Amino acid sequence: MAAPSTSYRPPASGAGRRARRIPAGWAAAVLALALLAALTAAVSLGPVDLPPGEVWSVVARRLTGRAPLPGTRDLIVWQLRVPRALLAALVGAGLGLVGAAVQALVRNPLADPYLLGISSGASLGAVAVIVLGTAGGALAGVGIGAAAFLGALGAFALVWAVARRGGGFAPLRLVLAGVGIGQFLAGFTSYLVLRAGDERQTRGVLFWLMGSLGGATWSTLVVPAAAVPAALAVLLARARSLNALLMGDETAAGVGVPVTRLRRELFVVTSMVTGVLVAVSGAIGFVGLMVPHVCRLLCGADHRRLLPLSALTGAVLLVVVDTVARTALDTQELPIGVVTALIGAPALLYLLDRRLEHG
Repeated sequence: MAAPSTSYRPPASGAGRRARRIPAGWAAAVLALALLAALTAAVSLGPVDLPPGEVWSVVARRLTGRAPLPGTRDLIVWQLRVPRALLAALVGAGLGLVGAAVQALVRNPLADPYLLGISSGASLGAVAVIVLGTAGGALAGVGIGAAAFLGALGAFALVWAVARRGGGFAPLRLVLAGVGIGQFLAGFTSYLVLRAGDERQTRGVLFWLMGSLGGATWSTLVVPAAAVPAALAVLLARARSLNALLMGDETAAGVGVPVTRLRRELFVVTSMVTGVLVAVSGAIGFVGLMVPHVCRLLCGADHRRLLPLSALTGAVLLVVVDTVARTALDTQELPIGVVTALIGAPALLYLLDRRLEHG
């Protein structure tokens, strides 16, 4: 079926018109440079600060197959910090991408995987595997990822069913259902954590639930590095349909969008990506909420631009946040969720205030 020719154009305020004058190509180029700078800083900064030139020397030697530099610098850069920085970029890109897709799916700019309970469902599935020991050995990572995906999919379906009761669709009801069900799932997750007999495991799971990239290794990157670009490709192929979906189901169906099938596909894609991300980083809130808003202000709401820019912006944001979380305190590392909550909660209150202002 041919893609609909209609694309969503939000009401143009003065600020909106100024923001949409920024060409998407220029915005992408600036964000790519910012990501490169953020990655360099992330690898350079830590308990042992390293000059950027030395960082790139280690990376260049590794990429060209030359012998690594002697001493501990190669271990610090290549084995510890580079995988973590790249994982932060992948997780941030995935969260920004899923946030943009979910907001189009539910037609609500206040939606994100965290507020809709999707992250809570993924966390419950992952923690159930970790605590109850239903996966082990070499299949442990696969088991956790699969459980997180099923938990995310189940939570999203439950939230959607509750919000659609009575046959209507109210975006505010969807958010409230997501918050309520997410809190219920989070409570059940806490119960599972308390059942864990190992005190060290309990502390580790609780820290992971608040968001942590401390376990990043090169092998950890494999699944996110495949899932996030694949999701971006799938969503970009449906960008025009997402634009039409923002104008309502009837309008989207009128221009040829198979609304039911599109929503089913978006359910699966967003749940899969959320499950993958939660499995490697825990539940990180507010990134998927903030990033699409920033990108809409920069280049408008057309998903052909919004999706890749959201991925780039999310990558930059989470690399910076993870660097702050690692280096803010001398004696310990902050959970990433603490930092994103400090940024995201005021942003959410601001967005709520603006929506109430405009009715």
